[in-house]
Amino acid sequence: QVQLVESGGGLVQPGGSLRLSCVASGFSLEEYTISWFRQGPGLLLEGVSCSSSTDGHTHYGDSVKDRFTISRDNAKNTVYLQMDSLKLEDTAVYYCATDESLRNQPCTEISGTPEDNYGLNYWGKGTPVSVSS
Repeated sequence: QVQLVESGGGLVQPGGSLRLSCVASGFSLEEYTISWFRQGPGLLLEGVSCSSSTDGHTHYGDSVKDRFTISRDNAKNTVYLQMDSLKLEDTAVYYCATDESLRNQPCTEISGTPEDNYGLNYWGKGTPVSVSS
């Protein structure tokens, strides 16, 4: 049974840092491209970052580029999101997600819309991040 469990969220002041973790079970993370998404209050689901299983490439949304870093530890079946220089607008629930269609496929294969969860079927329950002074 595929399961994704996020952790590491919390309350942080602007300019602070957090590291989110996403532990995968039921499949080998090494074979799958996996992404972080977020949904802020009243906002649509937004792609944050992606780690490709095929070529090691990483991708970032424009709003988090140069502040967030995605990494993975395949031995621990875990993907991380290091978030630095946090801003008020980073407040959101953060989710990790993947899909059978992303097995041995690059990040560029992720398509779809926020309304259909970007076409991904495996999601964690999310971890909340609140940036506030």
